[in-house]
Amino acid sequence: MSLLRFKMVDAAINHTAVEVKAPEGRPSDYFGEKVFGREAMRKYLDKKTYAALLDTMEHRTPLTREIADSIAAGMRQWALEHGADHYTHWFQPLTGGTAEKHDAFAEPDGCGGVLEEFSGKLLVQQESDASSFPNGGIRNTFEARGYSAWDPASPAFIVDTTLCIPTVFISYTGEALDYKVPLLRSLTAVDKAATEVCRYFDRNVQKVFAYLGWEQEYFLVDESLWAVRPDLMLTGRTLMGHESAKNQQLEDHYFGAIPTRVMAFMKDLEYECLKLGIPVKTRHNEVAPNQFELAPVYEEANLANDHNQLLMTIMDKIARRHQFRVLLHEKPFKGINGSGKHNNWSLGTDTGVNLFGTGKTASENLQFITFLVNAVSAVYKYNGLLKASIMSATNAHRLGANEAPPAIISAFLGSQVSAVLEKLAASKDDDAIRFDAKSIFRMSGISHIPTLLLDNTDRNRTSPFAFTGNRFEFRAVGSSDNCAEAMIVLNTAMAHELTEFRRAVDAKIEAGAKKEKAIYEVLKQMIHACRDICFDGNGYSEEWKAEAAQRGLDCETSTPRIFDRYLDRDAVRMFGDMGVLSEVELQARTEVKWETYTKKIQIEGRVLGDLAMNHIVPIASKYEALLLDKVYKMSQIPGLNASADIALIKKIQDHTAAIQKLTGEMIDARKVANRIEDQREKAVAYHDTVASCFDAIRYHIDKLEEIVDDQIWPLPKYRELLFLR
Repeated sequence: MSLLRFKMVDAAINHTAVEVKAPEGRPSDYFGEKVFGREAMRKYLDKKTYAALLDTMEHRTPLTREIADSIAAGMRQWALEHGADHYTHWFQPLTGGTAEKHDAFAEPDGCGGVLEEFSGKLLVQQESDASSFPNGGIRNTFEARGYSAWDPASPAFIVDTTLCIPTVFISYTGEALDYKVPLLRSLTAVDKAATEVCRYFDRNVQKVFAYLGWEQEYFLVDESLWAVRPDLMLTGRTLMGHESAKNQQLEDHYFGAIPTRVMAFMKDLEYECLKLGIPVKTRHNEVAPNQFELAPVYEEANLANDHNQLLMTIMDKIARRHQFRVLLHEKPFKGINGSGKHNNWSLGTDTGVNLFGTGKTASENLQFITFLVNAVSAVYKYNGLLKASIMSATNAHRLGANEAPPAIISAFLGSQVSAVLEKLAASKDDDAIRFDAKSIFRMSGISHIPTLLLDNTDRNRTSPFAFTGNRFEFRAVGSSDNCAEAMIVLNTAMAHELTEFRRAVDAKIEAGAKKEKAIYEVLKQMIHACRDICFDGNGYSEEWKAEAAQRGLDCETSTPRIFDRYLDRDAVRMFGDMGVLSEVELQARTEVKWETYTKKIQIEGRVLGDLAMNHIVPIASKYEALLLDKVYKMSQIPGLNASADIALIKKIQDHTAAIQKLTGEMIDARKVANRIEDQREKAVAYHDTVASCFDAIRYHIDKLEEIVDDQIWPLPKYRELLFLR
């Protein structure tokens, strides 16, 4: 192998696990110690201030400037005592990551010294240059003002020596420029709509919460190998590379013993997460080599989303500490599993009821069916929009592959729930809903295994939106995604559907129908209308693609074209009616999506072209020259047969010629696309004419990898990237 590659592989092989200092005490002793949570609030705030802040957090009541000053004083004291010397407004712009600008607590005292100052004004609001973030034309350089404003519902926390204050990010003219603003609006919308429907069944319900439990999948690669793969460094995925003889086909990595180096990383990561109040619970090997998963206990959606964004930042820092790089790209390696971020979504009341859980009485089960059917109906009506919420240049590689949800949104309910809905739809009376208790299941012939309760629903890993007993699992969300995007669409669609449901039921009640009868009749109509979204079979099959098209489901696979769903008339009306996103905000966000797609494909094209022409073709030509020299020398000796070497030379010539030709065509296509001013048309052109060249170029490079002498191949191969610990 090449000298550089040899050194990097050798370094990777000889890496030892970084020694992790064992945390003092139990997790309960240090959980949330870097968070200005309720325990810290009670200690550092007076009773009046604490009560006012609690009221704001729970009921969204506005804070007075006096109270804000008092909160800021207590928060500053807590932060200083915990080693902080700066503060920042921590927000989530449309880049998909997070942003922060650090300011010192120190302020001049007028006497040549400084004081640690932090006022309510600084806590509540900060100005930022909105034109420097993706904004879809809402902010230009000559009108750049934007603001970040404190979100009291998500507690402040300390990272290193900086107090981080979760905030929203809006333009000078009030439009949302982030993910948090529309997420909070969607949570308000679903709370209002769901609470009103809950009161058909329980007048005591005052509030409904949306909950989110995310499962974060990721890859780890050795930092020394990552450093000599420009494609991994600049795009997050390998733009070339022949698959290893062994990858995941033995199915021996999933839930296997965690490698020592990786375990050290995981322990370090979990310790940092727990101190930041992220309730991490589960860790394990995933299916692909070097792929792993981390999952917390579910939380309210706003906080859960903040924690996931924070986690992705912390993961990168901890990985570097352990000489790893974490890969959150949805498909970093061709031919093996990609990474997703399963979003477990549910709704619960302030009375402690899970609205997606079955009950013990007819009324409780009617409530369960009501919310279940409304969720399925919302997914049916807005299945294309839901797909647009999770589609990206990176997630497009994963969706539709045979280890990930298909690029067609459908809902899996399981046999028993499906049977109940069918019975209800066909019923002529009010006696349709009956649920068996969970079936008792005993393992035959193994007496020491305890009795198990068999869930009423099986699991369907091919379904992008699956009911799993007391929640829905939206499996199609990408590993690098901000969860808020999917939650915004899901919560808003659910709120809209519940609002329409209530109107239909109220209309029947006003016409003289009894409440239960009215609910039954509307549910029956909805089940008939949305049954095409329900599919319990194999979502990976070709037959399902044809059937889904016949059912009228959205089967579009072109990423830039899918983004059109945000601007469909029904989507604009839904977002507007629910007060989540205005038409201007939707247009701006869609512009950002098209522009981001174009830029990512543009970067990949440039990296691929550079690697092809400056790394692969020269190395292949060098090996070809060695073979030519060999053939020439063999020709000087009578009786030697050089036909095999000549055939090899011909293969190298064919592949290098194809690479040069295809790379030239890709560059020309990029130049043509770059002249297009309309962002949508440019994104479509990049999809159709630029990205379409990648696989063909890669094919010839991967063939050369099989031919060229391993001693001179310049890039670490899959077997080295995926199997070194």
